[in-house]
Amino acid sequence: MRRVLAALVGVAAYAGAAWAQPSDTCTSAEVHAQAGLPRAAEAVDHTHQLAISVSGTASSVLPGPNGTGKAYPARLEAALSDRLKGVSVKVINAAKQKQTAAEMAAEFDKLLTDEKPALVVWQTGTVDAIRGIDPDDFRNALNAGIDKLQSGGADVILMNMQYSPRTDSMIAADVYSENMQGVALEREIPLFDRFAIMKEWNDEGTFDLYAATKNPETAEHVHACIGVLLADFVVEGVELARQPKEVR
Repeated sequence: MRRVLAALVGVAAYAGAAWAQPSDTCTSAEVHAQAGLPRAAEAVDHTHQLAISVSGTASSVLPGPNGTGKAYPARLEAALSDRLKGVSVKVINAAKQKQTAAEMAAEFDKLLTDEKPALVVWQTGTVDAIRGIDPDDFRNALNAGIDKLQSGGADVILMNMQYSPRTDSMIAADVYSENMQGVALEREIPLFDRFAIMKEWNDEGTFDLYAATKNPETAEHVHACIGVLLADFVVEGVELARQPKEVR
């Protein structure tokens, strides 16, 4: 397990050598929100304040003293602040290492009380796959966590695991990703498919995710792009929530 985690952290921290222009890279992958974010839309339209919490694991952070400020949650805050003019955006990175979905869900009550987010980005699946958590238990944990967050007044975006060619044959990532897709469809909530985005980047040579050379600059570009794409995803979810249901 330690070897797999180390490889995954290596991809998040040092994502490879090949790099295109940031604007080209960030727009090369198409992502679209599959459902609206009504609580986030209400916060944007009525209070002009949007509080977002990111519940994730090691791949939500970057190493080093300035790692938090360069990781995708901080990039998300900057991108949303630019897109949502007149709205105060705050993104709290609540990531903790080596937590399963069930362990994250157990802490959601405290997250809701402390941060009062209108939106929670729930990034999960990797640790469950590494530990071999029963897929049904994983799915049940997702549903329990979503119930808790929604009843506490927060929208939910599910984010699946990152793609790594080094670990692709070592863990059954697809099983957990498919469960996340199924839950998102059943619950009518958006799923940000980070796995597919990163696989596309790797396959097209945008980033060499297999090399995983120690290149902090490239790692920052990966996180920057994830943050930009996720910001677009949130804005689209807000817009969808504003539309009459018959128009969607």
